[in-house]
Amino acid sequence: MRATMARQPDELRRLLADSEPSARAAKLLAGRRILLAGTGTSWHAANHGAWMLRAAGVEAWAIQPMDAAVGGVRPAAGDALVVLSHTGVKRYSAELREQARVAGVPTLAIGGIDQPGVDLPTVERERSSAYTASHLGALLRLAQLAAELGAALGGDLAAVPDAVAAELERPSRGVAVPERLLEYAGAGSNAWTAEEGALKVRETARLASEGLMVEQLLHGPAVALDQRDALICLDGGGSGAERLEEVAAVVEADGARVHRIAARELGEQLSIFPLTVAVQRIALEAAETLGTDPDAFGYDVPGREAAWARLTL
Repeated sequence: MRATMARQPDELRRLLADSEPSARAAKLLAGRRILLAGTGTSWHAANHGAWMLRAAGVEAWAIQPMDAAVGGVRPAAGDALVVLSHTGVKRYSAELREQARVAGVPTLAIGGIDQPGVDLPTVERERSSAYTASHLGALLRLAQLAAELGAALGGDLAAVPDAVAAELERPSRGVAVPERLLEYAGAGSNAWTAEEGALKVRETARLASEGLMVEQLLHGPAVALDQRDALICLDGGGSGAERLEEVAAVVEADGARVHRIAARELGEQLSIFPLTVAVQRIALEAAETLGTDPDAFGYDVPGREAAWARLTL
């Protein structure tokens, strides 16, 4: 995981230099409602993508592949489908993609460069199950698509690799493992960065964690936070930043440790890149502190791999 994270700035520079696939893909999507589908980390990427595409004036929504594949909201005539997957083998993402193609819905696959049928390639398949570089690669491809469709993302996309490198090189944020719960909160698109932070620390360090949009945290979950817990506030600027600080102050007054992480230089839309790297580092450091294997998806726990073998992921 650490080695993969370290190469993220170079991977992003490579993708920025390879803009032609995104330009072609944008022509496929133009003039359509766009539904973005992904599971796990790719669900977070789908929601980030919807935020960026809406900045281009596009009607864009994230949908869950399982819900869509078994009869829920799915692309219809006049729509386009964007499927995000690190490996291309997730059960319901694959089913949904095939259903859409049979129905004649224009379908765009974003995934690893070694996957069959990928339209917008990102990075080589990772050895770590934490999926860090492939997630940032997918976000970069989504930002390219949004820019091609006319989105003003608020900052310079070309500056993203250096911002990621700076976050990787800075001293540790010093987030200690809490006694009970590690909570993440963000506003706007960074609500999904908060979700990603919680997912990463759960699957690498097996630490109880939750990620919420700041207003959702305030209206109920914040009541449970106390000195046994820690809250990480992810501040990308934008209209929700003041509210995020208000909630942070309330949680802090209730005794929880609060860590404020800000990345405003690129604007709110692009702040997701350095803030995602910040939560990746927190997850890795928590795993190192607790002695878990961040690359193993919990399969370092005796008996777990055999139990999970019964499922089709």
